[in-house]
Amino acid sequence: MTTDPACCAPGAGHDHAGAPLVLGAPTLAPDVAASLRASVVADLVDVPGGEFVMGHDGPDGYPSDGEGPAHVVTLRPFRMMRTTVTNAQFAGFVGATGYRTEAEAYGWSFVFAGLLPDDFPPTRAVVGTPWWRQVEGADWRHPEGPHSDVTDRADHPVVHVSWSDASAFASWAGLRLPTEAEWERAARGGREGAHYPWGHEREPGGEHRMNVWQGDFPTRNTLEDGYLGTAPAAAFAPNDLGLHTMTGNVWEWCQDWFAPDGYRTSAAADPTGPATGSARVMRGGSYLCHESYCFRYRVDSRSSNAPDSSAGNVGFRCAAS
Repeated sequence: MTTDPACCAPGAGHDHAGAPLVLGAPTLAPDVAASLRASVVADLVDVPGGEFVMGHDGPDGYPSDGEGPAHVVTLRPFRMMRTTVTNAQFAGFVGATGYRTEAEAYGWSFVFAGLLPDDFPPTRAVVGTPWWRQVEGADWRHPEGPHSDVTDRADHPVVHVSWSDASAFASWAGLRLPTEAEWERAARGGREGAHYPWGHEREPGGEHRMNVWQGDFPTRNTLEDGYLGTAPAAAFAPNDLGLHTMTGNVWEWCQDWFAPDGYRTSAAADPTGPATGSARVMRGGSYLCHESYCFRYRVDSRSSNAPDSSAGNVGFRCAAS
């Protein structure tokens, strides 16, 4: 297993690339499944087309992530889900299709050690980031392993989903994953040059507007924003377009392949990223991001991971042209 020590979502390092897996029989009637798909589409918000400045050249970013150069991008209008896909929505997809995620197929996923009980059996840690543990039986239904479930987290973002899992859900709903440029345009909500969906200050007037780590990472979280793990997908006020939690909470998969120099050669209009690659773009940061090691809870930051990777802080939302 491998990870970038500066990043807060580990890579799986499987020996073979995963693929969408549909195993088992659907449990929902076709009319119920159709209604669920329609409810997902109804959650889309209009994002106007136009020009915006994408990326970040400032000294407080991560040049190795390819955050720059900042460049003008023109997009056609599109739509984006109001929130990340929730456990309830993903459960509907699984019930309608019998889909089995890659974490379920592999039998394990990555869990933040601070969410495990004190008497949890010893587990394998990630080299360089020992707060990540390989937990057998961790998956979207059991976010911290077999002892946990999502019964009281129906409105939280689904996690432990790979890029392939996210793409499978999007296809079922008749949607797609957003391009990286679309994601940043939507996250900004029309605010040029700001780090956050609401402006330049992280906590304007002392108000916490996203779910990130406060205190000393990874040993002490003061919980000033109210959450240790995931928060409900709409827990915080939306940006000017009506989109919730575009920063913090969970990383969000994008359609694009990742390249650290991708912005230097990307198209000026409706860019879709490199033609090939080994990792997919993730955006937005998560509840584990802290400025001391992962100042990526910004609309202008970016990260990446292998498409078959999954972890307890990675989710997604869908888009449509």
